[in-house]
Amino acid sequence: MMMTNYMEVLMSNQPWNLIAFMVLPVAMAELLTAAELFILARPEQSAGWKRLSHGLGIALGLYFLGVFLYFVLHILPGISLRGWIDELAIAAYLAGVLPLGAIALQELGLFGGPSAKRQWHHILLLISFLVVSHIAMIFGMVDPTLSGWQPPMPQTEMQHMGHMHHMDQTGMGSSMHHDSMHMDHN
Repeated sequence: MMMTNYMEVLMSNQPWNLIAFMVLPVAMAELLTAAELFILARPEQSAGWKRLSHGLGIALGLYFLGVFLYFVLHILPGISLRGWIDELAIAAYLAGVLPLGAIALQELGLFGGPSAKRQWHHILLLISFLVVSHIAMIFGMVDPTLSGWQPPMPQTEMQHMGHMHHMDQTGMGSSMHHDSMHMDHN
């Protein structure tokens, strides 16, 4: 089975790529989601959760911006995309910078509005990140050949096939095949 570039990046340089590109951002987003749920459940007793949410929102947004820039500048230029499944996995992963960046801007006071509306935006942005990150994970695990993409043949196999094609065009390949099938058994 072939892998998408998304999955190949996560699996290479074990365990560091997996930790940097998936474990840390997803774990921070899930902790941030839990903090938001605790804030909603007990608003009067949520001062600690609000501090955590504020600091984590800024840290996660800045961290994922760094991941996004690294991926776009250092990984994406060196890969050849493997069909629309691979493109969707990578695009969804990179799209996570939008909601997480917006959360960081909101926590820095540069985006948002009144407190009640800010919390609602915060939750919608978190849900948006979780959706795109799960799309990336799901499509990242799919075999890219299901989208019609075919892996390039190794150079030696291409040369062998070119030689066979030349033999068929000159008639040598077909006559050799024909002669070998009608052997004299005397």
